[in-house]
Amino acid sequence: MTNLILAAVAALAAGLIIGLLIGRSSQGSTLRQRRAEQQIEELRNEYTRYQAQVNEHFMESAHLLRRFNDAFRDVNHHMARGANRLANDDEWLEELEQEKRRARLTDTSAESGDVAEPPRDYAPKKDPEEKGTLAEGYGLTDEEKAKA
Repeated sequence: MTNLILAAVAALAAGLIIGLLIGRSSQGSTLRQRRAEQQIEELRNEYTRYQAQVNEHFMESAHLLRRFNDAFRDVNHHMARGANRLANDDEWLEELEQEKRRARLTDTSAESGDVAEPPRDYAPKKDPEEKGTLAEGYGLTDEEKAKA
């Protein structure tokens, strides 16, 4: 009977040890799982804060642009009213007409053949056998050519 009791106690001890090992290994995975869930939650919260900051930035930008457009429109209206009130319309029309006449005159001179030739990046040759500007001896006298 003592052998039976000893065997039962040994089995109980072995069961406890195995149970503790299994419990700890499962606790390790649940701890890792909880940590991962916490990190995911922190990332979600950070992303939500970032989205809120982006939305706030664009809302403020839209508000500032609207104020800028309103101020620009006010300045434009002010300038138009001032021009209408202060400028003499007859003088403006006469000046515009003179500008049109000047533009027509310059256009007709270009059509009549007085078109300027674009500048060249080389000197034209007078004789086909003459050395070009890129030749080594261009512009040198015979003495200077002999020294070179």
